[in-house]
Amino acid sequence: MDSVITAYLAAVAVPGAAQPSMLELITEADFVVQLVLVSLVAMSIGCWVILINKGLLLRSASKQSTEFLELFWNSRRLDQVYEKAGAYPQSPIAEVFKAGYVELHKLTQNDEGGAQGQMDLGGIDNLIRALRRAASTELTSLERLIPFLATTGSTAPFIGLFGTVWGILRAFQKIGIEGTASIAVVGPDIAHALVATAVGLAAAIPAVMAYNYFNSRIRVLTTEMDNFSDDFLNIVKRHFSKSTRSA
Repeated sequence: MDSVITAYLAAVAVPGAAQPSMLELITEADFVVQLVLVSLVAMSIGCWVILINKGLLLRSASKQSTEFLELFWNSRRLDQVYEKAGAYPQSPIAEVFKAGYVELHKLTQNDEGGAQGQMDLGGIDNLIRALRRAASTELTSLERLIPFLATTGSTAPFIGLFGTVWGILRAFQKIGIEGTASIAVVGPDIAHALVATAVGLAAAIPAVMAYNYFNSRIRVLTTEMDNFSDDFLNIVKRHFSKSTRSA
């Protein structure tokens, strides 16, 4: 048994041979495979930049939104809330409030100018449109660059697969030229091909995870904006209904 194992190790071991590093596999790869790898690395870097920036932005948006809501519900005057709303630049709810307050101020100015009843008829509709427009703008800002994560997550594996198929094709071409299918002939091209697949998966997996996570956080903020808009409208309607009854 010992003699068999010794013979096997002697046949497998290659004196003086060293395992190629990952960098050597990339630099020795075919031009097409290198182009695939460079594209995947660029997509991966872009995803990580978006991941870090968007993660910090959403974290700040959630924190400032919570603080702004606490300020809003603890205040008795909307003008005081508007003056302090500038301290929450990352809060989408604060931006929605500022848009609604500006529109409300315009409507009350018109009402004081003699257009009595406009707030009841067209004024509320204008306020609703202003709130919706501001919420849509904030949602667009929150979702900016997020589709790139989805694009990377869906296309990076296929780009890596293309590099794999190309590397295997090169391996078969060498088999046809050399007339032999030894590992020494086809091994490097197969290794290059597998590297392309690995890099594609390494780029896609974090992108998909980040895309799903960011979408869930954005949905929460969107729901909070919608709920705040409804609450703001209810406050305005109650205020003007009381003013109408007292008049």
